[in-house]
Amino acid sequence: MIKFYTGNKNYSSWSMRVGVLLAQAQIPHEETVLRMDGFGPDSNFKRQLRALSPTGKVPLLVDGDTTVWESLAIVEYLAERFPEKHLWPQERAERARARSVVAELHAGFGALRQHCSMSIEAHLPEVGALIWRDQTGVRADVARVVEIFSDLLGRHGGPMLFGDFSIADAYYAPMCMRFATYELPLPQQVQAYVERVRQLPGVKAWVDAARAENDFLAFEEPYRLRSASARRD
Repeated sequence: MIKFYTGNKNYSSWSMRVGVLLAQAQIPHEETVLRMDGFGPDSNFKRQLRALSPTGKVPLLVDGDTTVWESLAIVEYLAERFPEKHLWPQERAERARARSVVAELHAGFGALRQHCSMSIEAHLPEVGALIWRDQTGVRADVARVVEIFSDLLGRHGGPMLFGDFSIADAYYAPMCMRFATYELPLPQQVQAYVERVRQLPGVKAWVDAARAENDFLAFEEPYRLRSASARRD
């Protein structure tokens, strides 16, 4: 049985990519959530991971004697391990395009990730409006994501980026969550795709679990004092 290790689902965007892929593709696995109490070498989170992974980071996949770290390596491993799932597009040119947009996300969009960190439980339109006003890098990153989504939806007609669900949709799912949390402005076609992603069973399962954590980590959210559930108490 494949074992999948993730951090807090509310915050761990890299883990979400793998978790959504496993769930949406219905790949049997056992999941272990490790609470992110900090990222220092003495944190419990790091101590647990160091016993499992050379990097001490999530996501982490263990399949028998095979240990795979880094989200991009993990999704490629899953595509090879389960070829019948067609996790990449079947046509070679489209596989290359899908790998390109996934690799672009893996290596880029630093401003958007820095200023709009993922917090599924949060709803921060006011923060998003200030970021949109002041951060030119965020606006540039969003423009590029919009370009990617618009091009692929136009090419394939939806509902997902390459027609059917693929690794590309799983990889961009946390980006869709950021757009929702901060209410960043999007064209109608792109907003509709974001909503379709949020309705995928694999995404909904991840989101429901993230909201059920009720574990506010202040070091992950320097822009607010407490979670929405705490404010309601």
